[in-house]
This record gives sequence, C-alpha cells and structure tokens, in this order.
Amino acid sequence: MSLFKEVIYLLSWEFQLEWRQKFAIGGLLLYALSMVVVIGLAFGNDISPLEWNILLWLIILFAGINVVAKSFHTEASGRRIYLYTLARPSSIILAKSLYNFVLLFGISGLSCALFSLITEISLSNPAWIVLMLALGSAVLAANLSLISAISAQADNRNILLAVLSFPLVIPVLLTLIKNTRYGLDPNLTDPNMDGVILLLGITGILVGISVILFPFVWRN
Repeated sequence: MSLFKEVIYLLSWEFQLEWRQKFAIGGLLLYALSMVVVIGLAFGNDISPLEWNILLWLIILFAGINVVAKSFHTEASGRRIYLYTLARPSSIILAKSLYNFVLLFGISGLSCALFSLITEISLSNPAWIVLMLALGSAVLAANLSLISAISAQADNRNILLAVLSFPLVIPVLLTLIKNTRYGLDPNLTDPNMDGVILLLGITGILVGISVILFPFVWRN
C-alpha cells in the first residue's frame, strides 16, 4: 500500500473511532466554548479588537493542547503496537497531524464565530480570519502532534507536552496575533503576506521533521 493510501486509511479510521466516542469531542467542544462564553460575557462590548484577537488565540492554543494531547496519550499500548504493524511510522504521524488539524480547525472556527457574536466584534475581512485560523491550526497540529508522540513515552506526559511545545508555540502565536489584525481593522487594507509565507514554511518544516524523527520515537 502506498504512503498516500495508508494516510487516507488511517485518517478515516481516526474519524470512525472519534465518531464511536462522541463524548471525547463533545468534552473538547464544551471546554473551548465554555471559555469563549465566560470571557465574552466578562468583557461584553467593552473589549477592543486587540484584546479580542489575543484572547481568541489563547483560547485556541489551550484548546489545541487538549485536542492534540489525546492523540498518543490515550492510546493503549496493545492498540499502538497493532497499529504500528499495519502502517509505516510516517503514515501514522501524517494521519495524526491531519486529523488534529481538521479537529482543531473546526473547534477554532466555532470558537471564533461564537466569540465574535457574543462580543459583537465585526470582522472586516472574514476570509483573512479563516485563512489565519487554518494556518494557525496547521502549525499547532504539526507541532503538538510530534511533541505528543515524544511526551507519550514519559510519566509526566501532560507537563512535558506543555514544556516542549511552548518554545515554538510562543513566536508562532505572536505571528498569528500580528497577522490576524488585518481581518479586524478595516483601515488595514494591505495584508502582510510575509507572515503567511512564514507560517506555511514553519508548518512544512515541522511536518518534515515529524516524518524524519517519528520512526525513532516509534521504535522506543
């Protein structure tokens, strides 16, 4: 079986497992939307676009950590060994990253829409906001998926996941916050495409590193 077919098969398998365990995705949605509602009601209409921007990405960050943490942390060792006998390590990490991207992009989109509705913040360029949400979800999924695989071998896996991911997450988060403001301020008509290229480059590098390093993690 080719790499592409293995990734598609594993991706569909992940969605089937998620569909059987609806409480897991329901809990993640409840966590993210609860944060949105509480913060939105606390600030009300007094929130500025900059504050809205920062809080949105903080919500997405912590939701992303909870989304991706269960990728390898909740898998039983027997199921993991069985899975690794069926597919190549590169197919597994790519399928996990794609699945986490789709899940995180959906949660971030719902969070953004509800947060905007509650706080009555107008999005001057919704298409640009969607692009930033997609790029942010891709970077976080690629970064946290590999870190989740590494930290799954340790005892304090949740703490290790946060510690290892933050050095790269912080500059990425600052780039996302800086570029998202082009979708909130109608006076900014010239989006920063350098930030888009940077986020695409980081995502590509992280995916490449994951494909190279994951087989060594898998053998341990």
